[in-house]
Amino acid sequence: MTSDPDPHPHLAPTASSVTGAGTDSTGHAPAEAGAADQRGRTRETVTDPGHGHGHGHGHGHGPAAPVSRHLRKVIAAVLIPFAVAVGAGLLLLWPAGTPDHQRSGIGLDRQTERARVVEVVDAACSEVGGQESPPTSEPHGDASGTGAGAAGKSGSCEKATIEVITGENQGRTFTELIQPDASRKLTAGQEVVVAYAPDAPRDLQYSVTDVARGFPMVLLAAVFAVAVVAVGRLRGLFALVALVVSFAVLTLFILPAILSGSNPLVVAVVGSGAIMLIALYTCHGVTARTSVAVLGTLISLLLIGVLGSLFIGWAQLTGNTSDETALIHGLYPSRDMSGLLLAGVIIGSLGVLDDVTVTQTSAVWELKQANPALTVRGLYRAAIRIGRDHIASVVNTLVLAYAGAALPLLLLFSVAQSGVGTVANSEIVAEEIVRTLVGSIGLIASVPVTTALAALVVSADRPATAPDTAPAPGGRGRRRRRRRA
Repeated sequence: MTSDPDPHPHLAPTASSVTGAGTDSTGHAPAEAGAADQRGRTRETVTDPGHGHGHGHGHGHGPAAPVSRHLRKVIAAVLIPFAVAVGAGLLLLWPAGTPDHQRSGIGLDRQTERARVVEVVDAACSEVGGQESPPTSEPHGDASGTGAGAAGKSGSCEKATIEVITGENQGRTFTELIQPDASRKLTAGQEVVVAYAPDAPRDLQYSVTDVARGFPMVLLAAVFAVAVVAVGRLRGLFALVALVVSFAVLTLFILPAILSGSNPLVVAVVGSGAIMLIALYTCHGVTARTSVAVLGTLISLLLIGVLGSLFIGWAQLTGNTSDETALIHGLYPSRDMSGLLLAGVIIGSLGVLDDVTVTQTSAVWELKQANPALTVRGLYRAAIRIGRDHIASVVNTLVLAYAGAALPLLLLFSVAQSGVGTVANSEIVAEEIVRTLVGSIGLIASVPVTTALAALVVSADRPATAPDTAPAPGGRGRRRRRRRA
């Protein structure tokens, strides 16, 4: 952490004290604050017996961003009511749990158990009732080549013996037939996920639905965590903590609250607010700089919510366009699926918004440290040039991300030789267009909003220049004073 300190406003005990609200800077604070002892770092502290406050200057590491106690009170007056409202919303909307329902046995709404493949043997498809492979000499045969009546000169299926290792029928075995054209093959010793249908005949109660991927997923997550901590050090560790908390809010509050019947928009706003506050302050510290990023994110989220609600209603998007949403609607017919779509737009935009607002705020702080003479207008103009590059890359990223996720669907439209107008008019594509454009508008708006807020904050309430701090003739800024380590 010595390479990237996080200044904390509470180290400045008086309104005339200058606190370091930026990163990678040397803050000059009163000796009484004891910053060097409290934070375990070696920092230069300017001693001023006559006035009791320090002054930043442009040499060395650059000045600390001057944020007075008065300005911090103004920021707190805005953020504290928002934080209180988020906390009240969590208490009022917190669900008792996911509502119970009778399993439909369809799709993801099936009871599943873990099992292990005991043995896999070859078997003739004609003997075990499987489908034979279509003849290789007829690559363009009709669609019935893969149906129940497919005929072939020869066909080799596989018969797997599988043992259930969890649940009430632990130790029970069953047979699974693997067709020759199956995309997934089973091997002995492999762990699989099986669906359990207690109402079905005994021989048909279990069937393989997927393979168990626990180990590779956990290993990949461990590699990710090690990489984050190795590069980000303590800040990377805080980022992982924030990630865990964000996932907990999503799974323990947002999803169960929506399923319990709460308004999806309200739940998304409250949940996103909680994630935003926890993640930003955990990762970047409780500083004025972080507070500006929070304000910029909040304003942008409100804009996204308004635009999303307007255009989802105007375009008559129902939100019921996939097998998953159809299943949810079938299980909970009273749930507002269009509201669920809007909630997804807000939550999906939050992560990118955090990145944009924090980056812009940090850019303003660093510009001010590099050139303390910059005015509010100068800071805004310099930082907005950085923001324009960020906008171009982020918007392109969003579009490509959504296009990549919908690539199979786009391929189907291409196969059908549908025109661009037909594709864009279909509800399933229109949803993604609205999601992308509304989120992008919010991102675009976050750049000037956050940049303006940061420029105002970092330039406001600068301490008055005392007579004994006037620049010396031919000097480079403020006169240096005696320092102590």
